[in-house]
Amino acid sequence: MKQVVQNYKSGELALLDVPVPGCKPGGVLVRTAYSLISTGTELMKVSEAGMSMLGKARSRPDQVAKVVQSVATNGVPATYRKVMGKLDSYTPLGYSLCGVVEQVGAGVDDVKVGDLVACAGNEHALHAELNWVPKNLYAPVPDGLAPRDAAFGTVGSIAMQGVRQGESRLGEVALVIGLGLIGQLVAQLLTASGVRVVGADPDPARCELAERLGAAACGDPASPAVESAVAELTDGHGVDQVYLAAGGGSNQPVELAARLCRDRGRVVDIGKCRLDLPWNAYYEKELDVRFSRSYGPGRYDPEYELEGRDYPIGYVRWTERRNLACFLDLVARGRVDVGPLISHTAAFDDAVETYRRLEDGELKAVAVLFRYPEQADGAGASAAAPTVAVPAVRRGGRASAPVRSTRTPVRLAFVGAGNYASSMLLPHLARRDGVELSTVVTTTALSAANAQRKFGFAGATTDLDAVLGDDSVDAVFVVTRHSSHADLTRKALLAGKAVFVEKPLALTGEELTGVLATVEESGNDRLQVGFNRRFAPLLRQAEQRFGPRTGPASLRYLVNAGRLDQGSWYLRQDTEGSRFAGEGGHFIDTASRLLGADPVSVYAVAASGNEDLQVVLGYPDGSTATIGYVTTGAAGFPKETLDLVADGKVLQLDDFVRTSVYDGRKRWVSSRLPKARDKGQSAELAAFVRAVRTGGPMPVPLESLVATTAATLAVRASLACGAPVPLAEAR
Repeated sequence: MKQVVQNYKSGELALLDVPVPGCKPGGVLVRTAYSLISTGTELMKVSEAGMSMLGKARSRPDQVAKVVQSVATNGVPATYRKVMGKLDSYTPLGYSLCGVVEQVGAGVDDVKVGDLVACAGNEHALHAELNWVPKNLYAPVPDGLAPRDAAFGTVGSIAMQGVRQGESRLGEVALVIGLGLIGQLVAQLLTASGVRVVGADPDPARCELAERLGAAACGDPASPAVESAVAELTDGHGVDQVYLAAGGGSNQPVELAARLCRDRGRVVDIGKCRLDLPWNAYYEKELDVRFSRSYGPGRYDPEYELEGRDYPIGYVRWTERRNLACFLDLVARGRVDVGPLISHTAAFDDAVETYRRLEDGELKAVAVLFRYPEQADGAGASAAAPTVAVPAVRRGGRASAPVRSTRTPVRLAFVGAGNYASSMLLPHLARRDGVELSTVVTTTALSAANAQRKFGFAGATTDLDAVLGDDSVDAVFVVTRHSSHADLTRKALLAGKAVFVEKPLALTGEELTGVLATVEESGNDRLQVGFNRRFAPLLRQAEQRFGPRTGPASLRYLVNAGRLDQGSWYLRQDTEGSRFAGEGGHFIDTASRLLGADPVSVYAVAASGNEDLQVVLGYPDGSTATIGYVTTGAAGFPKETLDLVADGKVLQLDDFVRTSVYDGRKRWVSSRLPKARDKGQSAELAAFVRAVRTGGPMPVPLESLVATTAATLAVRASLACGAPVPLAEAR
């Protein structure tokens, strides 16, 4: 594999071929997708390496002191050999990245292969294609957060620890001196906390950027603009905190902090700047000077960083790993925007040239990212752009489902009776001839009793096993929270029941494989997933008007999903999966129905800071479907609009209330608006009941249900690697 290294003696930078690190216990092996250049710390190190030996000594008096002590202890010759040996060797660069877990070491159970993680540490999150990262130095990336943005996790944690050291409070005013990468993030974090921020930096572009991202006012520290802004915002009292995020040898930041800080204010040093404190100024105001140690508690503690021994949360609320996870969450929720900070993204192969341009001043940048190759070195496919397997459907040798007399009711049991079941499914079934609602199963006795009373179930219980063991029950509806769908489906199939499971069928590839293993084991393939839109009458009618295709088609599907209410269980992504994983199958299935095939590739791109997605599906005949899934649209705009274009014709669907077909000569419009949007639930349920009654084929082939589920899951894989993900049937 390749890694960026530097010889500190000669200053040489190189992209070196080095062995792949092993995956040790207590950590994970991560294939890098993006790594971030710290334009402050790293460039300072690169610059020091290019100095003469005298210059190096002047820049690092701490190391000179160690050399002097070594001479006293070991003598000049031994010390010289030791120092020269250390200088004349390659050292790594980098400490902030995002990548995909390729291997999981013993003792790690919070992530799995294929998960996207943000990693920290100047020994573990290096500019390298593969890194071994111990448990307390990585954090899972929230669903929907782009790998590019997650690569900021470490520098975000540094900024966050500085803000925590300042103990900022709502309504206070802070001064951030130095608006480089760390300073920009400090300013955003303070603004997100309800603190008004004044920024100071000699670069007008950085000042303008900070103001655009929320700072109240910014200016050159040598001009009166900063002092005037502080006076206006604080009624002349001075700022509550000053954050020193500047570097260099000037003592101006420390002096400016003393002049503009209020009595008994706080000064927090985050950057590496000169700290000759003017004694009188700091004494008279009794300023509280604090230092921020890198990413937070745990830093430089080998038991925490290397051995994975966490600090109890009751004693240490914000460790470096918790800071990392917190920062990722803020970016994912749009409270911090790192996108405007990215000045340049370079291919990893151009790393040496990129450093040269930064050092020479040719490339002016706040943040620079390395983008890594999609293909892995060595054997096998790339972990960064994996092929997602579509599990093969293998059926056992069970006899076909029995055919029932038209006079014999189909007996249905419901597992779950929440809002969707009560509003969209049960009203259709309760009034359908030939259907008997046998038993409803819920986790609480009262909810079961309410469903029994409202819809006329013959029985109500909290005992699932009793229902699955009831031979008189023909079919089981699984309408529970997403995380339980796969397990309950497996149990019902093993019990010999036909199963109707609301989407999604599964939240992971392992769950999907488990369901199909149950189909093979039991021989029971009587399964339907609640992809109801393909049954919508208006859509079926428009399909007939559009007619067969002869060439590839382009389909655009805009889903104006809107925001969820705070507290919705849909937001519990750690247990219930992402929002798109929960309902995206609806839209993929609809596209596949209209295009007459299952997708063969998935490419997904996420908007920065929210759940908005663009998902592009490729189909065998060259057709494409683009699903725009947005949560930030206007509430009054239709939820679902769709256009299908092929062979000189256009089919339009307007939120299941109107359809149109244009064929170049005339336009057909659905004859009348329905009284209510019919998204196909009634027709879907009728088809399912008919299949159970007659023993005929299920409404949608199992292979199609599996392909749609696999494509939905592939969205996360594509977001993780930033590339299209092929779908291939597992053999």
